[in-house]
Amino acid sequence: MAIKQKIMIVDDDNNIAELISLYLTKECFETLIVNDGESALSSMDSFRPNLVLLDLMLPGIDGYQVCREIRNKYSTPIIMLSAKGEVFDKVLGLELGADDYMEKPFDSKELVARVKAVLRRYKAAPESTSDPAVKCVEYPDLTINQTNYSVIYMGNVIDMPPKELELLYFLASSPNHVFTREQLLDQIWGYEYIGDTRTVDVHIKRLREKIKDHESWRIATIWGIGYKFEVRA
Repeated sequence: MAIKQKIMIVDDDNNIAELISLYLTKECFETLIVNDGESALSSMDSFRPNLVLLDLMLPGIDGYQVCREIRNKYSTPIIMLSAKGEVFDKVLGLELGADDYMEKPFDSKELVARVKAVLRRYKAAPESTSDPAVKCVEYPDLTINQTNYSVIYMGNVIDMPPKELELLYFLASSPNHVFTREQLLDQIWGYEYIGDTRTVDVHIKRLREKIKDHESWRIATIWGIGYKFEVRA
């Protein structure tokens, strides 16, 4: 029997949380509902969710702080749910480490589709060093493996949410090739994501905080166009 993937639903409105749980249970997910930020953080180790659906407006610790604290310890994918639809709120959520952002009210089918899409991106394929199809690029002091979703930088394993790793891998797989923000948005987030190009800037900023410029390579900004993974001779 296949092991059900676990979704933690963090929302202080129990009616909404129960409705979300119903949608996901029908799709064979196991769910846990918590109604505040402290309970969400304390449940991470005991429940070990595969994905967190996180409301922003929570009593006590708000969703932004919960996201920050989860991301400091785990690479678990996070989809933020909020009635706040301003670009600032979306960018802040993504900057703190969320993998996606949905506005309330939302369509149940879209919610389930986004949950599945994020989990597909996150799910690591089995390791197989002898498989020529393994997606891995290596540079001095940097190894990016998209097959097992790992990044080793300066000898250390770096925790990264799925889209950060996929963005880094995509750039590093085409050294010195310049990609526009629109191209990167389409390649990494795809048709399932409706957002603006600032999403790319936010993720590049987070990558640079973890992966510093190297004497042999760097993530370069091409002003007015986009980004490239620059390899120096």
